[in-house]
This record gives sequence, structure tokens and C-alpha cells, in this order.
Amino acid sequence: MRVAVLGLGHMGVPIAERLGQAGHELSVWNRSTGPADALGDRGVTRLARPQDAWTHADLVVTMLADDDAVKAVTLGPDGLLASDAQLDGTLIDMSTISVETSALIAEVCEERGVSYLRAPVSGNPSVVVAGNLGIIVSGPEQIYETVSPTLKDIGPNLFYVGAGDESRIVKLALNLMIGGTTQLLAEALVLAEQHGLEREKMLDVISGSAIGSPYVKYKRGTLLSGDYSSTFTANLLHKDLVLALEAADAVSVPLPVTALTRQLVQSCVAAGMGDLDLAVLVPQLQRDAGIDVHVH
Repeated sequence: MRVAVLGLGHMGVPIAERLGQAGHELSVWNRSTGPADALGDRGVTRLARPQDAWTHADLVVTMLADDDAVKAVTLGPDGLLASDAQLDGTLIDMSTISVETSALIAEVCEERGVSYLRAPVSGNPSVVVAGNLGIIVSGPEQIYETVSPTLKDIGPNLFYVGAGDESRIVKLALNLMIGGTTQLLAEALVLAEQHGLEREKMLDVISGSAIGSPYVKYKRGTLLSGDYSSTFTANLLHKDLVLALEAADAVSVPLPVTALTRQLVQSCVAAGMGDLDLAVLVPQLQRDAGIDVHVH
């Protein structure tokens, strides 16, 4: 299949690479040219602007940081949907964005004749590379059935959850759990360490207990090395928690733990750790406990 990937950040690059490895005819675009140039050196077509994707692809995948980026790439002057002409193709947006922005894009897609799937993901770049990515999909079921083989080339774990924007809510629900889990993990580790337990031993016990999870295992290396190079930044988590709270307000659902977690993540951002991995909730709590810790 002819596929274009727009957005070559931490997730977009391995997604594009998996599509290329699966034999799809691939084209790419990114706001900064470096990542696209690197793929272009391997024979991938580099696009000058998002709108050019329809010339080279029948299916376009977007993986972008936030609502503003998605609107710029789809609805901006050189955007994927900027032309008034009728188009023929499918847009799969894999970004984590608000229901409101997603609904706006759905409306414009319908006007332009473009099929639209929402497909946010569960996993980080290493999960994409390992071939274990989870993809949460909503939109027209017939379109989902048609493109699901291509989605499986990106990640094998597909979850179809509805005909509209349901996948947006599922992704926000997952991320509020990630935020809360990370804060509780921080509290457990710092409490144990201040009572003389080693972090590695504590992580062994947590992983082998009823509260153990794949997520705790994913974070083990970061928490033992103290290397907080990002797989999912505190900035992005903060953005997602704000979106979750807005979605909750829209249906009058109180999310008190999520609200508190948002404040705690905001403190990491204010401390200059926004571009580091969300696990900086651990050293932030250490600092709050009066422990002098260096974060990198």
C-alpha cells in the first residue's frame, strides 16, 4: 500500500520504519527536515508539505505532539485537508488529542471525501520497535476492517472501540492511569529507600506482587540508572492530564486523583524537567523529601 507518515518524532520514526520494513511504498514529512532526510537516504520519498501526501499515498498516518500540531498539519495553509477539492484516501491520526479537535477534523474529512480513523497508541518507541504496540481505533468500522492489516504492520494489538471519537477517551483514560501509577510508584520507592531498602530490591518485590505490571517493568531501567531521557515526557503527560480533566468536566465526572497528579506533574515541569521522562516524578518527590538528587 502507498502510505505517508506525517510527523517524525520519537514515535513517528519507528512507525515509519515498521511500515517500510513491511514493504509499503512510503513517503514522509516532518516540520524539521533532519528525520525525513535520514529516511530519504534509505529510499523513502520526502514530502515538501503535508498536502503533497495525497499525490504519493492512499493512506496517511499522522503522529504529532498535540492539538495545535495536528490542526496545523491537517487544516493549515499547506495542510493535508487545506484544499477545497474532493480527495480520495484515508487519514489515520495516531496522536493523543482532544475530542473537540478530533471532531473538527472528522467534519472536514467528511467534507473533503476523506475516510478518518482515530488511532492513538499505547506504548513507547521501544515497544514500536519490538513489534508490541497497542493501537486503539475508532471510526467507521468498514474502513477499520479495510486498513487493519496495515495497522498490524505497525503494531499487532488492535482494539476497535467505536464508530466515533471513543478511542480518544480510552487513550486519555489510560494515560491518567499511567500518571497516577507513576506517582504511587514514586511514593512507594522513596518511602522504602528512606527506611533503608535498596531500590532494586523494592522493584523486584513490586514486580513480583499483585501490583506488578508491564509498566513497572518498562520503567525499571530508568529508575535504576537514573537516566531520565524521555520515552514519554512530563510535558506530554501534563498535556494529556489536562485533556482528561476537560473531558471529565464535559460529562460532570470528578477525577480527584487525576487533578492532584496533574499538579504534581506540573511541579516537575516548573522545576525544569518537562522534557525528561515522566518518571521524574520520583526525583521530584525525593527533592520534596529533602534528598539532594541530580537528574539528567
